[in-house]
Amino acid sequence: MFKIAEAIDAFNEKFGFYASYLVLPLISVVVWEVLMRYVFNAPTSWAFELTVFLYGVHFCFALAYAHKHNTHVAIDVFEARLAEKPRLILRIITNTVMFLPTIGLLTFYICVMAVNSWQQWEHASSSWAPPIYPLKTLMALGFFLFFLQGVAKLIKDIRSLREIH
Repeated sequence: MFKIAEAIDAFNEKFGFYASYLVLPLISVVVWEVLMRYVFNAPTSWAFELTVFLYGVHFCFALAYAHKHNTHVAIDVFEARLAEKPRLILRIITNTVMFLPTIGLLTFYICVMAVNSWQQWEHASSSWAPPIYPLKTLMALGFFLFFLQGVAKLIKDIRSLREIH
């Protein structure tokens, strides 16, 4: 089981690293829009929407990476005061009772949304009207990787708890 956790960690590490480069086209689109709007007085009809899409995908792809590195916002007032064994037990309980069911359901329903979007060949209702189904698929992938990272953390916490005895 630990090899599975290590494989998930390794994949999310690489995936998060490469996904971080999505910020480059995001910056490029923002710079282009600012240039067109304020220098040439010719705003685009697509730049704002593309910025939202790129940022949304970037955000979803960063979920698993941030979870792996414990960089999500957390209120650990209680956990910080606990010894190592009770802390691990608390993490295992919260991961099993709260994180995995919640993120699992979110992942499931985002996948359903993506499938429905593909079935309808969904497009945005703007004048640009880009397809939305690829973006919803990428969102589902990001949440799936986030869920897998939670599984990896649970496996590692269980292993750490066994090693304390």
